Amino acid sequence: MKNFKEFVSAILIIAAVGVFIYYMYQRGSTRTNRELAKRMTEISPRGNTPETIEGLRQAIALYEDQIERNIREGAQTGIYWKILAIRLADRGRHNEALEALERAVYFNMEDPVLYYLTGVSAATAAKSAVGFSGNALREKEQYYQLAENAFLRALEIDITYARPMYGLGVLYAFDLDGRADDAIVYIERYLQILPSDFSAMFVLARAYILIEDYYRAIEIYDRIIDRARDKNFKEDAQNNRDAVQEFLYG
Repeated sequence: MKNFKEFVSAILIIAAVGVFIYYMYQRGSTRTNRELAKRMTEISPRGNTPETIEGLRQAIALYEDQIERNIREGAQTGIYWKILAIRLADRGRHNEALEALERAVYFNMEDPVLYYLTGVSAATAAKSAVGFSGNALREKEQYYQLAENAFLRALEIDITYARPMYGLGVLYAFDLDGRADDAIVYIERYLQILPSDFSAMFVLARAYILIEDYYRAIEIYDRIIDRARDKNFKEDAQNNRDAVQEFLYG
């Protein structure tokens, strides 16, 4: 008899806990729905919506599961587009990659990686524009503009993201005339984060040559020669240094 009473007591306790948890969940869900309905009213152009806040709260509660499902599916769809874009770019299919990246950005506008990838593919597409449509110059300009905008947007989202800095440095030093000063700004910032990136040092040296600061370029080549372990880096830096010195002294 005693065991039976203990069993019944345990069942009642479990039931009470279950009711309490359900009540707290419903209370939290109701609060969330009420806050969402209020927010929807606040952002309406005329400060209200056709439905009352209470009506919106009830509608949100009714479709809450579907809304959450749609949000999850949208996020997952964005990831699929991102993966597709990376694979297309890896295979050199940058125009298709740009189309996939546009879809990925649609689902996640605050991912700096998407904009960096867009910049890389756009810059590559610009180099490949030969004017099948009859206007190669316009195609190049559009792609280069897209690349610059994408890199800058990536840095707006994450100011410490190094890759777009390098992308802008290359763009300004190699592809866009008269932008060497801008290249120096971004590559210097990049090298503060990754001070041993010798590829970036070559870009920086080129930018200094473009603004005719040859002695600064020689200093950078010397830095590469002193620090690089890769034989090719050393040889390229030495050859470039010799070429600059020959230009200066004959």
